[in-house]
Amino acid sequence: MRNTYAIILSALMMLTAIGGSAAEPKREFRGAWLHTIYQGQYKEKTPAQLRQYLATQLDSLQAAGVNAIIFQVRPQADAFYPSELEPWSRFLTDNGAAPDPMWDPLQYMIEQTHARGMELHAWLNPYRVTSNSRQRLPQNHIYHQHPERFITYDGKLYFDPGLPENREFIGRVVDDIVARYDVDGIHFDDYFYPYPVAGKEFDDNASYARYGNGMDRGDWRRHNVDLLIEDLHNRIRAAKPWVRFGVSPFGIHRNKSTDPDGSETSGLQNYDALFADVLLWDREGWTDYVLPQLYWELNHRAASTAVLLEWWNRHAGTNRHLYIGQDVAKCMQKAELGTKIDLSRAAENVQGNCWWPGYMITRNFMGVADSLATRHQTHIALVPSYPWISTRRPAAVTNLAVDAEGNITWTPEATPEGADRSVRFVVYRFDSPENIDITRGDAIVAVTPATNYTASQPGTYVITALSRVNNESDASNPVVVR
Repeated sequence: MRNTYAIILSALMMLTAIGGSAAEPKREFRGAWLHTIYQGQYKEKTPAQLRQYLATQLDSLQAAGVNAIIFQVRPQADAFYPSELEPWSRFLTDNGAAPDPMWDPLQYMIEQTHARGMELHAWLNPYRVTSNSRQRLPQNHIYHQHPERFITYDGKLYFDPGLPENREFIGRVVDDIVARYDVDGIHFDDYFYPYPVAGKEFDDNASYARYGNGMDRGDWRRHNVDLLIEDLHNRIRAAKPWVRFGVSPFGIHRNKSTDPDGSETSGLQNYDALFADVLLWDREGWTDYVLPQLYWELNHRAASTAVLLEWWNRHAGTNRHLYIGQDVAKCMQKAELGTKIDLSRAAENVQGNCWWPGYMITRNFMGVADSLATRHQTHIALVPSYPWISTRRPAAVTNLAVDAEGNITWTPEATPEGADRSVRFVVYRFDSPENIDITRGDAIVAVTPATNYTASQPGTYVITALSRVNNESDASNPVVVR
């Protein structure tokens, strides 16, 4: 299998070298992570300045073809939204104080992304509480109520994953976000049990003695994380079935030297070091997408992105979605952007990429935004649908009309709130009625939550509706803009 993939890689490199690339699909997850931890601009700006900054970030990402934002709203058991469970984030304000004047960054980002036809996935870190021994937590933090539920490791504070009451608390945090906000997804990254530090032990002896029941400690730790992931899946499905739950693990699950079914790599193992059995969650359907962080070079000796992408393509993405996390700096510094995108598009079970960090695109690091916009993500792509949640397609929009100024209006299907509700509309433009073909992604000129659109050029226009899980309706009757 690896030899076959090496041939594919070689061919793709040759294709990129002569200026070619894989065809852009109509549907592709094109995400960008926007982290808030240690991002000074969030704290240094006034609320008005920060709103303008965020709007500018989204404009730049949209221009580069991004269609989903993964926005960090709980970096350290704190909140970028008003919460009765946790204090305001220290990366937004001081000492847990509310913003002044008051505003809600999560709600603002939902409104701004949806207005641009993009998705918003709320990104939470489940167990991390502090990042150094000097950090002091606000008085309303749960740590001050229940210090016995936390573990200090390498000078940093963590929830003890072995305690049921901690899993219950994290579940309440997720419940709160899903209930109050119109998010498209809940997202976790690679931080489960902490990354190991040489010579230090994560002291969960007390919870292991109480709940271990004779299990191997590694198996017990993985079981603790499994319980959290399964519980969150069940909570989200019960509250809002259309909200997806995704995880972005460290890129190596296991090495072949440890597990015959592992990848031909030699690095830290997600399964053994972070106690995250991501493949189990994918098989059980507890996650709606897996997004491994493949941040290495294509020819990295210990962890080749090409080798790992092939491995993940064989082990995930059959029943749920598989996307690939890409490091922008590595892609550009090693001139591998096009090849990595082509590799992802050539893999049958990979349905998109996510860019880390999104700020490098908005800064156009080494021309990455230009390359995406003009070569690799030149047209708007729709996020893939989620048929395991619902297969129902919306009815076609009706009452399509256009006035002399090119203002197009339509009426969507009236449906109750739920997964099948029409929440976005896709605007297609064709040269003539004879050319109408909505399988063509390059014909998409807009995705919008509005029921109107002002055409900027003449042509034949049709509209389709997208449900909350991105199922698409048939095309409307056409209208001609002259």
